[in-house]
Amino acid sequence: MIYLKNIVKKYKSGSEEISALNDVSAEIKSGELTVILGPSGSGKSTMLNLLGGMDRPSSGQILINNKDLSNFSDKQLTNYRRKNVGFVFQFYNLVENLNTYENVGIAANLNGNIDKVEEIIKDVGLEKRMKNFPNQLSGGEMQRVAIARAVAKSPKLLLCDEPTGALDVATGDKIFHLLKKYSKNEDTAVVVVTHNPEVAKIADHVIRLQDGKIYSDEK
Repeated sequence: MIYLKNIVKKYKSGSEEISALNDVSAEIKSGELTVILGPSGSGKSTMLNLLGGMDRPSSGQILINNKDLSNFSDKQLTNYRRKNVGFVFQFYNLVENLNTYENVGIAANLNGNIDKVEEIIKDVGLEKRMKNFPNQLSGGEMQRVAIARAVAKSPKLLLCDEPTGALDVATGDKIFHLLKKYSKNEDTAVVVVTHNPEVAKIADHVIRLQDGKIYSDEK
């Protein structure tokens, strides 16, 4: 279980102070697909960055396994990201000169899962693409490699930032159902950040943000 308690995040922009999140509180459970939904500028990417330990709140608490992430040192945050968090981005971020097996293997090495790489790649339906490089794959295939890479770490938290934004509707639908499948692992919380309301239809939990505040939180 992840608890966000009264989270405030402010940024300086010249002489101005901008509130990206304003007194946000929410719970995110393992074994569920949680969607953080909102338009551009609503605070959803800020929320993802805080959950992933890539940024710190200005005030409030982020409790993960009863540990307050907001009090972690830089070294502790790096270790948290390496050991506990899998990231899936809109534009894949694959290593261009590594093939599918090698891209997934990099992440698998972090948690000693190198013997599971082939199994994980088969699980995303790319067993015939193990030796292919990113420029030999379609957008949907590259995103599946990115998901396999994130899953290879056996993360407690799988964070996905607009994971289908660069894909067509049919391919995006397949990606979301793949994430839904991984969310059924009771040891993993899957969080998807998106502006697409259609995604909410397959979620277990939907948090809607507007102007840095939660205006609905529904199971």
